Amino acid sequence: MRRFAGSWNLFEIVWLVLFTLIAVGFTVISKDSIFGFTVFITGVLCVVLAAKGMLMSYVFGMYNTVGYAYLAYINGLFGEVMLNMLFFVPMNVVGFYMWKKNLQGGKLSMRQMELKGMFLAGAICLLGSLLLGFGLSFIKGQNSPYIDALTTVLSVVATILMVRRFKEQWLIYIVLNIFTVLLWVVRMLDGSDEGLMMIVMWSAYLVNAGYGYYNWNRGAKEALA
Repeated sequence: MRRFAGSWNLFEIVWLVLFTLIAVGFTVISKDSIFGFTVFITGVLCVVLAAKGMLMSYVFGMYNTVGYAYLAYINGLFGEVMLNMLFFVPMNVVGFYMWKKNLQGGKLSMRQMELKGMFLAGAICLLGSLLLGFGLSFIKGQNSPYIDALTTVLSVVATILMVRRFKEQWLIYIVLNIFTVLLWVVRMLDGSDEGLMMIVMWSAYLVNAGYGYYNWNRGAKEALA
């Protein structure tokens, strides 16, 4: 326990507390259920611990994924249900195994992609987003199909890079969070009641992604030294 507590610096403690207060604030403002709050708070813990490269990220991530899938199901968002249950649940299991396998002295060994790999990931993100966006554009009632497609594809690619311990996952998460904020700005301008709350939440995720890249960039350099 002391080892765990000692691994947190002041910034990380303040950030975790602030992020948690944001989650509590959203729950109170939106009058969400206790279950909804647990889904939110486990999502917060998941991304903060991932930025630190801690294995417990996948434990909280699994609860968050299953819980979010259930919330999506009761709200009729079956695409989200399938994405979470068929992709994110298995990736949580694989990620936990892969990270645990690559712990060195209790610390995760972080990696850096070669230039060729970065170009490949970028090409997949671009082409995948265009193709999915084109398909979504034919669905009646679909809002911002290409931005929606981009955030979906970036999320999938970033998750794969996260499982494989590449620091470049955070660059994708940064782009993902920026476009998700823009997506909700558009929805807010169109009159969405949840727009402002979502903008604040995804802005917080954006800040966390920036810190995640800083921390993983340092960890990847240490692994190469």
